[in-house]
Formats: sequence, C-alpha cells, structure tokens
Amino acid sequence: MENKIYETKIGGRDVSVQVGKYAQLSNGSCILRCGETVVMVNANVAASPRDGVDFMPLSCDFEEKMYAIGKIPGGWKRREGRPSDKAILVARLIDRPLRPLFPKDFFNDITVVATALSVDQDIAPEPLAMLGSSIALSLSSAPFQGPTGSVIVGMVDGQFVINPDTKQREASKLHLTVSATKDAILMVEAAANEISEENMLAAIGFAHEEIKKQVAFQEQIIKENGKAKVEFVSAFDAPEIPELKKELEKFAKTEVLALLETKDNKVMKQGMAKLVDEAIAKFAADKPELKHIIHEILWEDVFKGNLTERSIKGSRLDGRKHDEIRDIWCEVRLLPRVHGSGVFTRGQTQALTTCTLGMLSDNQVLEGLDDEEEKRYMHHYNMPPYATGEAKMLRSAGRREIGHGALAERALEPVLPSEEEFPYSIRTVSEVLSSNGSSSQASVCGSTLALMDAGVPIRSPVAGIAMGLMKHPGSGKVVVLSDIVGEEDHFGDMDFKVAGTFEGITAIQMDIKIKGIDADVLKTALKQAKDGRIHILNKMLAVMPAPRAEVSKYAPKIINFSIDPEKIGDVVGKSGKTINKIIEQTGVKIDIEDDGRVFVASSDAEMLAKAKEIIMSIVTDPAPGMKAQGVVVKIMPFGAFVEYGFNGDGMIHISKLSNKRVEKVEDVVKVGDEVLVEVIKVDDRGKIDLKLLEKIAK
Repeated sequence: MENKIYETKIGGRDVSVQVGKYAQLSNGSCILRCGETVVMVNANVAASPRDGVDFMPLSCDFEEKMYAIGKIPGGWKRREGRPSDKAILVARLIDRPLRPLFPKDFFNDITVVATALSVDQDIAPEPLAMLGSSIALSLSSAPFQGPTGSVIVGMVDGQFVINPDTKQREASKLHLTVSATKDAILMVEAAANEISEENMLAAIGFAHEEIKKQVAFQEQIIKENGKAKVEFVSAFDAPEIPELKKELEKFAKTEVLALLETKDNKVMKQGMAKLVDEAIAKFAADKPELKHIIHEILWEDVFKGNLTERSIKGSRLDGRKHDEIRDIWCEVRLLPRVHGSGVFTRGQTQALTTCTLGMLSDNQVLEGLDDEEEKRYMHHYNMPPYATGEAKMLRSAGRREIGHGALAERALEPVLPSEEEFPYSIRTVSEVLSSNGSSSQASVCGSTLALMDAGVPIRSPVAGIAMGLMKHPGSGKVVVLSDIVGEEDHFGDMDFKVAGTFEGITAIQMDIKIKGIDADVLKTALKQAKDGRIHILNKMLAVMPAPRAEVSKYAPKIINFSIDPEKIGDVVGKSGKTINKIIEQTGVKIDIEDDGRVFVASSDAEMLAKAKEIIMSIVTDPAPGMKAQGVVVKIMPFGAFVEYGFNGDGMIHISKLSNKRVEKVEDVVKVGDEVLVEVIKVDDRGKIDLKLLEKIAK
C-alpha cells in the first residue's frame, strides 16, 4: 500500500492519519497523530472460523507503553505486564461500538490492537484509539459495517469542549465519551458532576455533530485504500431459512407464549433449552449444520420476537408497566465488624456492599499514561457464579467486573467529601448475591448505603437504574423500559445505565445492540431514568436518611494538621528513626504529605493527642518561656544536659538548677531524672539554655 497522509481537524486541533508505511503485513493499519500524541491501530481478521465457535470473536486491546511518556515500568521485571484497569476500560470503549456492526454469524477471529506510542498529557490517546479502530477495520477485509467516529466532550463554564486538554478536564463538570455512525448513536459513557438531563442530551448531540465530520473524513481514506471484504454469506440468508423460520414459529410459539407467562427466570430458561433440543431433534436430525441456526432462530426470532411484541403492547415479562420499578428493600449495618455495610435488593437483583476506611497511604498507586498518580476512592465489583444460580469455578475479576466497578466509582466520586473534610482512603466492595438485571446499578445503590453507614459525609445519595429498549423489526415501533430484568437486557436492543442524585446525573453507560438510536429515544430514556432514580432514592432514604454522625468504632480515627514542609525531615529523622520512635511510643499510624499535611490515625484518642503533641514539639522552634518535659542525659561540673520534648536538647547551667547556691550538679539531679524545664535563651548558633522548674517524681 502506498504511503499516504490525511489531515483533518477535531475539536480545533490538527489530526493526521497515516496509512501504508508501517505494519504492512497487518490486514488494516493506521497511525494517528495529534500534537505529540501518537497512536497506532492494527486490525486483523482470520481467514476462516475456528471449529466450534458460535459467537462473533472480536478481541480489542489498548496497550499502554510506558516509553510513551518517557518512563521505565515499575516492578522487578521493568516491563509492561497485564493491562491496567484504565487500559481495560479503554479497550471496552473501543469494543462496544464496534461489536454491533458485524454480521451476527461471522465467526472468524477479529483482533483490534491500539498502541499508545507517544502521549502528550494535554492530548488524550483514547479518542484517537477509538477513531483509529474504525479506520483500521474499515481498511481491512473484515465485514465491518462502519465507519464510526468517537469523541470526548467536556463542559467548561457552561460550554461544551471536544477532547478537552488537562486544564479543561480539571475544570469540566462532564467527561462524556460518545461513539456513533453518521446516522445514529452507538455508545455513550459519562462521568458528570450532577449534570441535568437536558445538558446531557445536548452534549450527546454536540458530540454526534463532530462525529459526522469524522465519518466523512474516513470515507475518503477508505475509498482510496480499503481492501476487498471477506467473501461472506450469512447462513441466515440461505434460501431455505425463511421457510424454516415459519416452521419453527409454528412449532414453538404456543410453548414460548406459555413460558413468557411464567414470570420465572429459571423456568423460562429451562423451558427454552428443552424446546431448542426438541426442535433440533425434529428439524436437524440429519443436518447438524442447522443446529446453531435453529438455536438462534428460536431464541432471537421466536422468543425475542414475541417478547418484543408483548412489551410494545404493554405486557412486560413480570407484568410491570413500561416505567414501573420492581419491589425494593434495603438494610444497613448487616456486618458488625465492617466499617459500613448496605444491602440493596430490587426484584431478584441483590447487592451487598461493604465500606472500608483507611489512611491516605492506603490510596491506590497508579502506573499508567495519565498524570494521575494515586486514587483515593476505589470501588470493586464481584459477581460470583452463584448469583445467577450457576455451578462454575470462581475466577478473578474480568473485564466486565472491572467495567462495572469503574461505573459505580464514577457515579459516587462527585458526592464524596474532600480529603480536608474527611481525611480517609475509601474502598467499597459490591458482592452481587443475586442477579436478574442491573446488578451494576444495584451496586451503586448498595455503595451509597454502605458509605452512609460508615459515616462518610457524602454530599448527596446516589442511585442507579438500567433502561432498556425493544424495537419491533417489522413496524419499527419502539418502547423504552425502566429497570430491566435479565431477559429484557439480553434480548433488548439497548442497555442504558443512568446513575445520579436528586439534582442530576453523575454517570452513564449506554450500549446499543442495533445500529444506533436517535435523540427522541434518548430523551425518553433519560426522562424515565430520572423518574425511576428519584423513586429509588426515596426508598433508600427511608432506611438510611443521612450519613452516620461518627465513623465505626472499628474504623481508625484520623486527625490532620499542617506543619512547615521544611520541618518534615525533623519529624521523620535519619532513616525514619524519629517517626518510628513516635509510632512505637503511641501506637498510631502517621502519613506526612509533601505540602506539610500530617495525618495521624489511631483508635485511641489519648494517643492521637500525644502523637500530635510530640510532632508539634519537634517542629516548633524553641523560644524563651517555652516549657517542656525532659530527661537528664549527661552531667558535667558546670551543668546538666537534658533531652526534652522529643528530639530537643539543651543545658541547665549549675546556676539555674535552684534559687539557692548549688555546690555539685549531682546534689540536685542525676542521669535519668525526669524534669520539667523552661527555655531561657536561644543563641545564634541554636544553643539552648534551660532552667529547671521541678523534678518529676517517678
């Protein structure tokens, strides 16, 4: 392929796309540059499907190379290891808008690898990686039905900004990522500081207008450089399939309608599995190639078709109205030794969240391409197999768990108190005990309860809800569903999660399974989500109306104060000797920030006060009149040397041991005596003269 460079502007910045010069054996490749940020994206497609694969095997990765920001990776290996959570979240952003744009029975492996080669902190690589994934796939031979465009939108001083820089991100009330085709929105992900539904809708529309320009730009590149697409004929387009669909509809409809009336998730799944086996035995006994097609037709056409038709007519699986929320109950303080705990149950979905408070030294240390170095609030999400009644092995957190945890984290972060107001590191962990739709949003609700139960003074409670969409393939009629259950999620055309407070939205995650939705559907979904969110918040506040006034007796008590940053070395001491001695004597934990902020933690209020007193004595310059308790450490003919405070020292001249004449120093004090002294003079060299006030009886 000939080396070519194409140029455009995105958000007012120059962006170039280079094709044909690098990674020439890759099926589709491009390098994007914006300022000093450079991202390479490669897309490849296997020549044939793997045996036994019955799903669309798309794999997307975002590679963070530490050389991109001029750093050597940490760890003893000094090389990049498993992807960071941030890299996994970016990979999910790349994946989600691409997946709906492939034929559902294309089973050849497809890989998309975006690599950040150089990163300017003012120009985020994520939107370039997402744009590059569309270009690389469109240039490849994969049957990709794009192109798509992607942008990040910020909101600074009431104005929307495309792909904001560092200062704009810090000032922004919104961090919105949108992917779309030129015709419709495919994916939305947002973190917001209580943005109104109207502003959110306007921001999405603003993003789409910019994306339309990106798509037009890509069309020229694809026209001049695109490869011929893989010859692929869907098995569902075979001449005999329409007749098979009619036969399967006739065979299964009565049973499917009966299953839809059961309102029991397990019975429904078991009944459909049995029906699929019977249909395969009848229609594919000597045609094994039809097994997958029969399975898909029964689930995706017969079951989903009847479910959609019922939903549009107003009859949901469990009998609720379109905007009706399932029954809710909550409780707090379930676990006595945990700092905070909350259970949120909505229908058959149940999440138990715990809250643990720690020192700021417990903050998560980050190593990635961002300039962010640590994270104070962590939310972790776990969904074991028993949550859906399955007998499977437990595994470590996967991409789904990391994504759901990050969504809840974004939803709650805007309402957390500042470090100055509440000097704790905070971790919430959501254990999904039962899942039948919207467990990620149940974890948002459960986390709010756990934070309040732990005494975290959150500014406002946060609740989350998942919205769904059913679109009739024939008539095109659509219905938006509030608080979707598992089947409505799996067989629906949209999963739209919205979290927020009474005042506004704090987080959004939207995935589309069809080729996009329009603004009217989004507007309806946001309106219903707000109504549902307020209903849920009122249910939660009936159980936990406000954060507890004090943290748990099992949580550390933390005081914070400031010292002169130049005195930090005095408190720490050589090789940490001084600070370790304070910790040994008081049993407290101590964190000292570079700006001089000191955080002291202990469950013992007396020891907290003692540790603070010691630290302040170290950093307070001695002055005449200052009094302190000390120990005699050395006797000389002319006086006694005393260590006072914690690491101060001075001398009591023999004439200052008493108001009377003293013949020998030993007549008044001996080594080891505890004494109360007063500073009477500090000379230019820092030498301190003391006066004995009294001996302290042991």
